[in-house]
Amino acid sequence: MIKLNWLDRAIGYVAPRAAIRRGVARAALDQTRAYDGAAMGRLTEGWRTRPTSADTEIATSLPRLRDRQRDLERNNPHARKAHAVWRKNLVGTGIRPRAKEGNPEAVRAVKLWEEEWGSNRADADNQLDIYGLIDLAAGTMISGGDTVIRRRLRRKEDGFKVPLQLQVMEGDQLDHTRTGEVGNGRTAIMGVEFDALGNRTAYWMYPQHPGNAFFSTRAGLMSRPVPASEIIHLYRKERQQVRGVPWGSAVITELRDFDDYSLAEGMRKKIEACMVGIVLGAEDGDEAITPAVVDGKGNTIEQFEPGMIAYARGGKDVKFNAPASSGGFRDHKSASLHSVAAGYLVPYELLTGDLSEVSFISGRFGLVEFRGLVETIQWLCIIPMMLNQVWAWFCEAAYFAGLLSTPDIPIEWDTPEFESVNPIDDANADLINMRSGKMTLFEAIAKRGRDPIAVLKEHSEIAQLLDKFGLVFDSDPRRVSKVGNEQPSTSQQAAEAATTPPKPSRLQAVK
Repeated sequence: MIKLNWLDRAIGYVAPRAAIRRGVARAALDQTRAYDGAAMGRLTEGWRTRPTSADTEIATSLPRLRDRQRDLERNNPHARKAHAVWRKNLVGTGIRPRAKEGNPEAVRAVKLWEEEWGSNRADADNQLDIYGLIDLAAGTMISGGDTVIRRRLRRKEDGFKVPLQLQVMEGDQLDHTRTGEVGNGRTAIMGVEFDALGNRTAYWMYPQHPGNAFFSTRAGLMSRPVPASEIIHLYRKERQQVRGVPWGSAVITELRDFDDYSLAEGMRKKIEACMVGIVLGAEDGDEAITPAVVDGKGNTIEQFEPGMIAYARGGKDVKFNAPASSGGFRDHKSASLHSVAAGYLVPYELLTGDLSEVSFISGRFGLVEFRGLVETIQWLCIIPMMLNQVWAWFCEAAYFAGLLSTPDIPIEWDTPEFESVNPIDDANADLINMRSGKMTLFEAIAKRGRDPIAVLKEHSEIAQLLDKFGLVFDSDPRRVSKVGNEQPSTSQQAAEAATTPPKPSRLQAVK
């Protein structure tokens, strides 16, 4: 309903439409003021914001954010733990390729990836396997905001079966100052070159880390463009942005203040512990002596030492120092670390290891939320931005080396298994989902970070070995009995079990 004031009503006598337009405009203006966060007044007087793009904000802040984040991870235990938590949950022992069922060429490619190239030849530094490189790339992205992976093709005479290696580099090697026109209608933003259509065409890179004190003068420190086809740029994209930012950027100041507070509290305790007692009171005839605090030899005390007893001139009484308790320190520490955990997007319990106030239900709920975020980053960031491109590079190199019949081989990725908080309940949930048709056996096995085909092959091999030695397992896996030829074999029992309808589950029985 539009409310008209006295002026609107006065105008309405001679121009009703004008009065209505004034009322509508006023109502629209009131709607724009409906958000308290956009209100202007005394409470928001010091709140200064800028309508800048993500690239503008990152360009002025990234180098300092990156340096401060790494300093915290070197010296602050909680920043170091948050980095380790993310790295372990994102990559773990590796995000592995899996051949799609019925594709023998994919099986051959995955075997070549696992046994030949990925195990010992993928790293340009000849130190890590392919999963170690993935872990290194993720860790570099967490600390520095982004990671650069460069393709290094090798010659035939270098002795590589698959002539490809990968070099993982920090984002520092991207020329952050390279911004603006670079010629041929192309533009660079923080070292990333774009054509007129917005496609990435090159990365301006230093030949070595610009912060390295042991650099080669021959290589120089001038950035040069590297074709975008040779580079993988990995970072978490939260806005329309060209570069990433360190994952702890929101709590860098919080962590620094927490360090300062802890240091001040520790220093206060040390000072209190230095002074054990002081002797007071004047000797006869010392009343006219200038007051001073001396040690047992009469030397003036200018600094405190642990366990020191000081003497006031002419002292006769001894007053012992009683250090005060640190009231509120634990509460302040807990509140600060809760803020740090929120800024890092990790559960407080994983950041601190403090389980004193966690119940089974609350702890599990926090892990479910965190694992959902981990899967989001795995499937929407690491796999599409890095792993799919690495697989394409690998297949192309193996194809031109005559090891594969085609460079285009589709596969699936298996992320590492999350450790179960309640294995029995999780296993029963998977069983119910499979029986109700919500999940297949392949999905249940892949959920545990295993290759379903490989697991079934292992089951087949085990069944054949049991048949060979005449063994059969009953309901208790620890009880093994020897049987004769008159007993059905393990493979026969498995076949009968496959054709026998399963017993109704508890859920079905209730229904």
